[in-house]
Amino acid sequence: MMEGNSTAGSFTPAQQFSVADLVVVVVYFSLNVAVGIWSSCRVNRNTVSGYFLAGRDMAWWPIGASLFASSEGSGLFIGLAGTGAAGGIAVTGFEWNATYALLALAWVFVPVYISSGIVTMPEYLQRRFGGERIRMYLSSLSLLLSIFTKISTDLYSGALFVQVCLGWDLYLSTILMLVVTGLYTIAGGLAAVIYTDALQTLIMVLGAIVLAVKAFNEIGGYPNLEEAYLKAVPSKIVPNTTCHLPRADAMHLFRDPVSGDLPWTGMTFGLSIMATWYWCTDQVIVQRSLSAKSLSHAKAGSILASYLKMLPLFVIIMPGMISRVLYPDAVACVDPEECTRVCGTAVGCSNIAYPKLVVELMPSGLRGLMIAVMMAALMSSLTSIFNSSSTLFTMDIWRKLRPGAGERELLLVGRVVTVVLVALSVVWIPILQSSSGGQLYVYIQAVTSYLAPPVTTVFVLAVFWPRANEQGAFWGLMAGLVLGLARMGLELAHPAPHCGVPDRRPWLLADIHYLHFAVLLCAATGTVVVGGSLLTPPLPPAQLKDLTWWSLSRDAPQPSMNGTSQGPPDGSCSAAPGTQQPSKAKGPSTTSLRDAAEPPFWARVCGINAIVLMCVNIFCYAYFA
Repeated sequence: MMEGNSTAGSFTPAQQFSVADLVVVVVYFSLNVAVGIWSSCRVNRNTVSGYFLAGRDMAWWPIGASLFASSEGSGLFIGLAGTGAAGGIAVTGFEWNATYALLALAWVFVPVYISSGIVTMPEYLQRRFGGERIRMYLSSLSLLLSIFTKISTDLYSGALFVQVCLGWDLYLSTILMLVVTGLYTIAGGLAAVIYTDALQTLIMVLGAIVLAVKAFNEIGGYPNLEEAYLKAVPSKIVPNTTCHLPRADAMHLFRDPVSGDLPWTGMTFGLSIMATWYWCTDQVIVQRSLSAKSLSHAKAGSILASYLKMLPLFVIIMPGMISRVLYPDAVACVDPEECTRVCGTAVGCSNIAYPKLVVELMPSGLRGLMIAVMMAALMSSLTSIFNSSSTLFTMDIWRKLRPGAGERELLLVGRVVTVVLVALSVVWIPILQSSSGGQLYVYIQAVTSYLAPPVTTVFVLAVFWPRANEQGAFWGLMAGLVLGLARMGLELAHPAPHCGVPDRRPWLLADIHYLHFAVLLCAATGTVVVGGSLLTPPLPPAQLKDLTWWSLSRDAPQPSMNGTSQGPPDGSCSAAPGTQQPSKAKGPSTTSLRDAAEPPFWARVCGINAIVLMCVNIFCYAYFA
């Protein structure tokens, strides 16, 4: 596999893609397709539960691997390495903060979701509050977020990778990857996605570790990183500016709350709000935990994913910084003409940091493996999003429009939606290319901070505050949406200025960091929800059974005649006269996870592991703060 070793030292042009590389890529994809077919055959995917929830029979290790792989798409490989190259290690906070959100998911949110017997997140809010409009709104918002922050960024970053490595056209690369990914998601459903994710996680982590070791060797080891990074300045600079200089606080996680590019206040509070949205209320992630055999498996999956999320600092972000050290003229370019020549984007080329390392440092054969890894990262996150988005549209929007739709029709609609989403995402790519100073990761987080905080607020209040009702929640979501879109519109109208151009943006953009904006947005939404709920009548306690943290029943939901789960047999769930009873899922049967109880021994094992995990996380934070 290493026959191309003689060329590894000399810098080869991107087009020299050897036979060994090609063999590796073909073998890898064949393996992927085989795993996809095997896992699809294990689960009956012609039922809604089989296709969308993998038959609810997943063990902890594929769930943990899939949680990690779904969040570490190629967008993150490229985005984290690029932001590391541009600004140092502070972006690690986005990965490490996930630990607490993942633990909250398994210990707090999943028991509530299990006892309420749901398949999608909007369905939970509909059962909790009654009425249809919140469910429809949340489904539509999730689909929009998928297009703006997930599918388009993953497609763009995967295509950018192929472009840097093989010299192909960006759009040709995009279409090629779409075809392969779309095929096995549309065919296989969630089981195919989760098992192929487990395979891809293994290869992603191993490939990234090999590349990280080679990169550190190249600069003489970790002790030299800080000094070398601070000297990584491009030869062509914009006169009388400092934007070509690396940040002095590059090796610090916590940065100044006013002048920092990622202020520690925002990274602590704003980020926690976004992490809660992503890990505890987003369909892509929660769907994986809901496919678990039992609550213990869901908890163990969260713990495994959290440990894997500790790795990116060492295998993605620091290699991104090393890429800037080794190739400052390309990765750290600041002159708009120079940047356009290097990577086709005037605002900066930090996004090419990771692919550049792969092309330059990996020997023949291993380079093919890394290209396969990046494709894998892209495909694992895309397949997850395709599967979850089609679930949302089918279960929450199409079922509403056509209540009598049969099983076959729902599965067909789910597959058609996938194709439509992809088309919209491809159209969005050119806008994405020019935004947020060319840092893909910053773009993803910024858009999320404008649209996600109201959803977090409503979910947290739904689970923990029984007095919250439909009026309050709906108007809170609307107010949050208006404020978020206003800020997003301003951002599109006034992009960040190029190097050396004075910042003339309105104060709302220039002075309020997007992470701080997330906190303000969350507070504003919370105020409207609380006010609206207190001014309107409360929901009857019977309607809240199994739907809040305080009203969980610890016994198994009773399967009804048509296979949907219902509350306990005593009829305590009947709504008071004149209130809207949240509709139980009608139509095709869905098996609900056994129940929220778990063996005391495994509950204890998971609890001890969670405490150890938090200690590791806090130690790492303290070390790099």
